[in-house]
Amino acid sequence: MAIRPAHGWRIIGVAVAGGLLCAACGSSTTSSPGGGASPSPSPTPAAATSPPASPASAVCQDAAALHASVDKLLHVRIGKGTVDEIKSDVADVKAKLSALTASAHGQMQAQTSAVKAALDKVEKAVSDMSAHFSASTVKGVATALAGLSSAVGTLLTSLDPQCPNLSASPSPSA
Repeated sequence: MAIRPAHGWRIIGVAVAGGLLCAACGSSTTSSPGGGASPSPSPTPAAATSPPASPASAVCQDAAALHASVDKLLHVRIGKGTVDEIKSDVADVKAKLSALTASAHGQMQAQTSAVKAALDKVEKAVSDMSAHFSASTVKGVATALAGLSSAVGTLLTSLDPQCPNLSASPSPSA
């Protein structure tokens, strides 16, 4: 009978985390995830050619990879049997965050630090859930995931001027 509360918290956690991620990236256009030569929403004089690969495009690629990785983590069912999957997904998010931090060359330190702190909270909550599975520890994981979603949303929003197609990255579905 302990499955019932965990199921309820899982639904609440996914709904909260997904809602926060969607809210953070809600003002998107419907362009392809690859970006490309679609018109930019910023009021820039018409530039006839696409710029060559730049540090900004590396940042945008790394940010899109982070977004996709977080999206995958947010879709994991929180439960006793998914601890290893969650840990693996957290490790992937950490790797994607490290890549983004490196390609950003020190920019957005406040936002990347907030994401790292949120990841640390997710790891602690998952460790607590692994050691003592209960509705309370499931709620702790859901809360930590919501915090991560919010921190990543803030980071992605800060990148919107240089990565306008970023919001076309995968996001939680219904």
